[in-house]
Amino acid sequence: MLVSGDKTSFYSCSFVGLQDTLCDLQGRHYFKDCEIMGVVDFIFGFGQSIYETCNIVTLSGLRMPGWVTAQGRFGVVQRSGFVFKNCRLKGASRVYLGRAWGRYSRVIFYNTFMDDIVVPEGWDSWRAPNKGLDTEYGEISCRGPGANTKGRVPWEKKMKPKYIRELTSLSFIDSEGWLGNQGW
Repeated sequence: MLVSGDKTSFYSCSFVGLQDTLCDLQGRHYFKDCEIMGVVDFIFGFGQSIYETCNIVTLSGLRMPGWVTAQGRFGVVQRSGFVFKNCRLKGASRVYLGRAWGRYSRVIFYNTFMDDIVVPEGWDSWRAPNKGLDTEYGEISCRGPGANTKGRVPWEKKMKPKYIRELTSLSFIDSEGWLGNQGW
């Protein structure tokens, strides 16, 4: 599935694949009560999106850990990024939460339950220069056996409360009120 339009929302949808399941290419998007399944980079792209109360499910298929996300961002001023809010991460295979698809990748897991499938490092710098120092990867108020951050990479960000509120608020994608005008 490729999403490239701006101001697009999905409610109670399922997206199933192995690699590159959901291409969140560009624009502002909202996913609510969806189920997204895959193994490798199954949520990827340059979009600015919130995934709220979604089930993120890893499928079996690799002998090595897969990756939930591969988010790309071109610079620190670009607003794109993936925010997983009140979600559940579960499945059949071990995974990294994300790998950097470029230097400024941004992925946040907020108040998400994580089953024991997350590798201790949590994140992969992949091709990012500076070994992930410019990425914005964070886990805030997550719980479950996979949410143990003790072995996480040292460059995972510790974000200030105000910044966390900015990223996890619907205004991150909806400063113009387009979501409320949909009649859902």
